[in-house]
Amino acid sequence: MTTTPPSAKKALVSSIPLWMRTDQPRQTGMDYWKGPHSKIISVTPGFEEYRQIHLAEHNPGLWPATRGVETAIPADRRIDGVAEVTFASVLSPLLGRKQTKLAYQDEINVFRRTLLYAGTPRSARWYHVGSGEKVGARALVYLRRRAGVRTGPFRRHLTDELVPAMAETGVLRELRTQAFTPWNEKLWDTPNVAHDNPVDQQFHASLIIGFADTAARSAFFAGPEVASLSDALAPFASAVHAYDVTDALTYVKGGKVLAHYQS
Repeated sequence: MTTTPPSAKKALVSSIPLWMRTDQPRQTGMDYWKGPHSKIISVTPGFEEYRQIHLAEHNPGLWPATRGVETAIPADRRIDGVAEVTFASVLSPLLGRKQTKLAYQDEINVFRRTLLYAGTPRSARWYHVGSGEKVGARALVYLRRRAGVRTGPFRRHLTDELVPAMAETGVLRELRTQAFTPWNEKLWDTPNVAHDNPVDQQFHASLIIGFADTAARSAFFAGPEVASLSDALAPFASAVHAYDVTDALTYVKGGKVLAHYQS
C-alpha cells in the first residue's frame, strides 16, 4: 500500500563522485580535499550549501543481498567521496564560473577521476524526518535503473514507495534524495582527470540516510523492513550500492561560508 511521503524541502543539487589519486596515500588525498581544495570550492558564489561526503576506504556494500540486484560494490569503481553542492537558485551556477575554473584546475592535485550527477531544479528533496537530533552515522546509497524501466516509474517508486517505507521505520535522522538527469559527458570535462562512466556503470538516483549511531545503521540494514523494500525495489533497480559514510562535512550553510566546517 502506498503511503504519503514525509514533507520535504526541494532543492537544486549537483553531486560529484570522486576517486583519489593512487600515486600517493589515500589519506593524503582525503586530507587535501578536506583542506586546501575545500577552501577553493567554499568561496564560490551562489552556493546555498556545500558538503563533502567522505566514504570509508573499506566499503563492500551495506545493502542486503537481493536476487537480481548488484549490492556488492565493485572494487574498481568504488568511490572515495562525493562533493554535494546545493545552489541558491537556478542562476547560481553562472555566478560561480570564475571560481569554478580554479577548482577544475586544482583537481589534478588530488583526484584521478571525477563525475557530475545533476538534477533538474527542485528534483532533490530533503525530507523532514526525526526530531532534529544530531546524526551520528550515515549511509550514501546509489541506485541504477534497471534496463527497460522508464524514468517515470523508477522515480515514482523512489518517491512514493521507497522513501515513505524508510521514513516509517522511525529510525532516520536524515533523508535526502536526488534524481539525476541523463548522463552527459559534455557537461563535465574538467582538465587532466578521468571522466569515464560506461552506460552499465551509471547511476540514476541517490539517497543519503542518517542514523543516531553506527549500531542503529547496522540494525537498519539487517532488519526485515529493508529486506522487504529491497525486494519491492528489485523490479526497478539493477544495482543498489550503499556506502559507509565516515564524515559529512559542511563548509557552506544557508549561503554563508563557515569559519570552520561542521560535521
